[in-house]
Amino acid sequence: MSVEIRVPELGESIVDAVVGTWMKHEGDAVQQGDALVELETDKVNLEVSAEQSGVLQKILKQEGDVVTVGEVLGLIGESVGAAASQAAPPAASSRVATSTPAPTGVGEQKTPTGALSSAPVDGQRPPSPLARRIAAEHHIDLSQVQGNSPHGRITRDDVLHYMEQQAQPPAQPVPAALRASAQTQPQTAVQPMPAVPTAQTAPTPLPLTQAEQTGREERIRLSRRRQTIAQRLVETQHTAAMLTTFNEIDMSAVIDLRNRRKEAFKERHDVSLGFMSFFTKAVVGALKAFPRLNAEIQGNEMILKHYYDIGIAVGAEEGLVVPVVRDADRKSFAEIEREIAALAKKARENRLTLADLQGGTFTITNGGVFGSLLSTPILNGPQVGILGMHKIEQRPIALNGQVVIHPMMYVALSYDHRIVDGREAVQFLVRVKELVEDPEALLLEG
Repeated sequence: MSVEIRVPELGESIVDAVVGTWMKHEGDAVQQGDALVELETDKVNLEVSAEQSGVLQKILKQEGDVVTVGEVLGLIGESVGAAASQAAPPAASSRVATSTPAPTGVGEQKTPTGALSSAPVDGQRPPSPLARRIAAEHHIDLSQVQGNSPHGRITRDDVLHYMEQQAQPPAQPVPAALRASAQTQPQTAVQPMPAVPTAQTAPTPLPLTQAEQTGREERIRLSRRRQTIAQRLVETQHTAAMLTTFNEIDMSAVIDLRNRRKEAFKERHDVSLGFMSFFTKAVVGALKAFPRLNAEIQGNEMILKHYYDIGIAVGAEEGLVVPVVRDADRKSFAEIEREIAALAKKARENRLTLADLQGGTFTITNGGVFGSLLSTPILNGPQVGILGMHKIEQRPIALNGQVVIHPMMYVALSYDHRIVDGREAVQFLVRVKELVEDPEALLLEG
């Protein structure tokens, strides 16, 4: 009797996935809980495990196939066949021979030779696709990484653990320089994403299955995530009546408060006081005053949400991701800063889970960390509002009849005009401006 291996529920708004690497081959014995195949979605990668012990009888979906929730990936038979398959040396040798070239484009880095020679049938499996990608990004020799899975297979966590170990020694001699750098660039404390410019200059070639370079042009296959991002952004612009309104915020009061409190804040809470917590609190206060910006449209109905799950847009190598700070209205400044820092770190290391990305009632994106002076953010559907932050610049402004120079930031609010009127959107952005410019009022609202 055979048991079907089916595509599990993938999470909110995810209906299909791409088959990645099969970790078992037809005829291999499997134990309940063993990882069988990796599925790639537009948000995260996940592994499908065996629900019972036995033998992998049949693989029905190959690498690169698009599958939907509930679709059958393969079949597991009774364990009686495992002994028979393992007892046949020619078949076992054949499986090893055919499995060797499977990891395309990484070559000798993928599998230490000792692992195969010491255990030709059930020896070390090739590193997972995610482990290979992270290793390629950071120029890591996978032969130096130890796999901790039952078969010694190198996973993402093994590579990240290796990176942490390697990073510890050089980090000790220069703590003062790092702290000085962080103080001179306060915006980057809570806004990661160094991986974006690095990806543009990294010399590491892509696998042949993803890139083809001829002459002066290079053809690169879009990742699953990038394809979905492109599709959804176009859908948003086609389905929503999107408009953008702009304003500017005098950041003097917030900067002064941060300069006076940041050392004590860091010592007490073990996290830096950045700008994102101020804007998150300001957005929550404005959403309470203008609840239609915390809603979504479902058919002919408007769903007003009386909770405040704020998405923080983060640029990762494969594209923009929006992890969510849950119940931001109930969190302190320190809790918000700590959670944003943790989510940003997970995004850089490609460790975000579906739970980190699901939901969200409103989004904040900060292009200022890259030097953007002004931009028009695109809605993160089905949300109806997104706030865009930008670069802080010393600019002359008129104040009490005099021209003075203050640190100013342009802000932009994109909104869905189907349920949010222009007057309401303008007042919302003005309320954000008022709260950020008056931190005492911000504390009361928060």
